[in-house]
Amino acid sequence: METIMTKNRISDLTDHLFSQLERLGQEDLDADGIEREVKRAEAIVSVSDEIVHTYDLQLKAAKLYAEHGPGVLQMLPQIGKSDQ
Repeated sequence: METIMTKNRISDLTDHLFSQLERLGQEDLDADGIEREVKRAEAIVSVSDEIVHTYDLQLKAAKLYAEHGPGVLQMLPQIGKSDQ
């Protein structure tokens, strides 16, 4: 099985979310600053939701494989070998 190295991990996502929470909690923000941070937070949450959804799909695929063995690989091309 091939190991894929990435520079981003789920712990990095957690760090970004907590950093944004800290920015939103800054008491010295003016109205424009608050508006910018709220827009940034909305964008971060949107991307975060997609990342979490992707991890959830990968977990479900892994569970199917663990429960049913290699017979499910043809229905789960992302975790099986590709012909391409």
